Amino acid sequence: MRTDRVNAFTDGVIAIAITIMVLELPLPHGTDMSSLRPLAPLFGIHALAFANVGIFWANHHHMMQAAEHVDGRVLWANNFLLFWITLIPFVIRWIGEAGLTSLTVAAYGVVLVMAALAYLVLERALIAVEDERSEVAAAVGGRTKEWLSFAGYAAGVALAFVSPLISVLLYVAVAAMWLIPDRRFEQRVGGPP
Repeated sequence: MRTDRVNAFTDGVIAIAITIMVLELPLPHGTDMSSLRPLAPLFGIHALAFANVGIFWANHHHMMQAAEHVDGRVLWANNFLLFWITLIPFVIRWIGEAGLTSLTVAAYGVVLVMAALAYLVLERALIAVEDERSEVAAAVGGRTKEWLSFAGYAAGVALAFVSPLISVLLYVAVAAMWLIPDRRFEQRVGGPP
């Protein structure tokens, strides 16, 4: 089976998740700049969540460009990843209603940990379809960035019970690390260097 159907489905699900996230942002209770101030923390976490979803989507897109075939394992691994991505709007809504509390920030981190794990499962499933000599396997390499992300998210979950702000800063640091373009797949499939 080719990868185009997986890409189309993933694009649709991610577009819906992002749309739901923005619809969860409350409107300000006023018409002046001061009415935006109470919404600043929620807008900040929304921006972080948008960046996280965008990072997963961009890396998924690059990885699927390197893949030539998918099978049932890949389909279910992709669904596992999408499940966790679609929980991001739920956690953002919870943060919006309850605030940046230890539990809500830890829950956001758990969703990120599981999405990162699901991404690694998807990588392995794609490699299993095409073998260790595939373009995906060659591009993935040692996965240092993935494991650093996983560790940062996991630390954020634990530290949320010490200081939710420290956890949010860790999540921002991981996102910032991924905003530097990951050229591994682009270099393998003939994209820009």
